[in-house]
Amino acid sequence: MELIQVTAKPLPEKIFETEKHGITRKTHEEHYKLYQGYVNKTNEVRKALSELTSDDYGKGNQVYSLIRSLKVDYTFAWMGFKNHELYFDNMHGGGSQPSADLRSALEKYFGSYDRFVQDLKATGMAARGWVWLAYDYDDGSLFNYIGDAQNTFPTWNAAPILAMDTYEHAYYYDFQTARAKYLDAFVSSIDWGVVSARFAEAVKRRG
Repeated sequence: MELIQVTAKPLPEKIFETEKHGITRKTHEEHYKLYQGYVNKTNEVRKALSELTSDDYGKGNQVYSLIRSLKVDYTFAWMGFKNHELYFDNMHGGGSQPSADLRSALEKYFGSYDRFVQDLKATGMAARGWVWLAYDYDDGSLFNYIGDAQNTFPTWNAAPILAMDTYEHAYYYDFQTARAKYLDAFVSSIDWGVVSARFAEAVKRRG
């Protein structure tokens, strides 16, 4: 089995522009350390999986087994890696707008852009860990999904085009328990250029 290792990407410089909305450089730098931890654990678990023996495979069990533990923990590390890259990349100093096609889709599936923002923030208040705006490849719809943990993305055949971290580590240093203020700051910091490009790519793939 070929062992493929992943590498942490540097924080995009544009993310520090969120300071104008109250999400500080310190928060991003500390948050980045968690992301690096997920990168390291992804590589660690991949190595452990590559070293499984025939005896290990023969002991697979749903109550407890080495392969079960590694496979479950791998999803947490791997999605921690992927989700944070989406999150860091879809933030900047704000001021951008969704593309015409994305705005039209948001209006279609949420009723209006303002209703989408209302739904996104309410979903963020209800989530325990993550929120994703995702494009469904089956019917072309958009929906704000809750993920109570980063490895509980709740639907298949959909592409997340906007990721919002709602774990306390994403905002506690700046806002303490005032999550609603963080959500306001996040929405003001969305890089709609990035999100619109993800949407366009998803539409293209659906064909």
